[in-house]
Amino acid sequence: MFLDYFRVTGTAMAQIFFLGGLGYLFVRRGALSHAGLEALSRLVIQIIFPALIFTQLLKNFSFALYPNWWMFPLISLAITAFGLLVGWALIKAGGLKKHRLQFLSLVGFQNSGYLPLALAASVFSGKDSGSMFIFIILFLLGFDLVAWSCGIYMLTYEKEARFRMRSVFSPPVIANLSTLALVFFGLDKFIPQAVAKPIEMVGNCTLPLAMFVVGGNVALVQLKKIDKLPVFLIILGKMLILPAAGIVFALKLGLPELLGVFVVMQLAMPSATSLSVIIRHYKREDALISQGIFFSHVVGLLTIPLFLSLYLYAAMLK
Repeated sequence: MFLDYFRVTGTAMAQIFFLGGLGYLFVRRGALSHAGLEALSRLVIQIIFPALIFTQLLKNFSFALYPNWWMFPLISLAITAFGLLVGWALIKAGGLKKHRLQFLSLVGFQNSGYLPLALAASVFSGKDSGSMFIFIILFLLGFDLVAWSCGIYMLTYEKEARFRMRSVFSPPVIANLSTLALVFFGLDKFIPQAVAKPIEMVGNCTLPLAMFVVGGNVALVQLKKIDKLPVFLIILGKMLILPAAGIVFALKLGLPELLGVFVVMQLAMPSATSLSVIIRHYKREDALISQGIFFSHVVGLLTIPLFLSLYLYAAMLK
């Protein structure tokens, strides 16, 4: 049974790797320029992904169906805090002296949106797929709040890089909050199909284009001399300790299987590619960020299906 779970999740990761690999090759070979990748990234973030959020919330979300919707932003904050705590413990245990904030960022912030959405679409179907999409979208409300405030500060080391509301209220967050408001006030019923259907068509482009962007961003990382100890500790904390703790946590609390899979999946994700975007935007030294992103994504090809399969198998036995 474990091998069956691993085959399903491994196949899903292979499909995602194929899409990301295309983006990686296009950028590496110059078929997609850096400017083109940035334009595609802006298109996904500002238009296509918000369209997916709008469509999924309208189709699958209601406050009656998800009365505990508010838990997911809190879960995201708890997962980030736990990741930062594990990162801090590894800094102490490994005696790291340099680039501590970059190390903490790599352990604390994960690829929490595009990769989980693609994985959910590949592994689940029907109602479970819709529910997982809702979990991820609601989760991002809390994650974006921390990643685009605390994350920027940690990577820029400057007092002026403080919390900015405009950075938090990105197009996906605005789409999330505005669609929740439409559903809350019952205004979603008045949206004509002539408007909703084209938006849905645009949103359906999110997953393949998002994986192109992720693969392209990985292709931009500059791997110079590998700093072996920090990279090893990033892999140990991000890709092994966090998902293993997630399995124990989900089983001990007896979480419903779908929610348990969601928690383990988020804890198993590699480091956020957006960290590289922040570093490039603020023109800071890329001491560890590229290395952490690259190696965590490569290792994740094995560890993500492994830990998801372990949890599903353990949940079945329980």
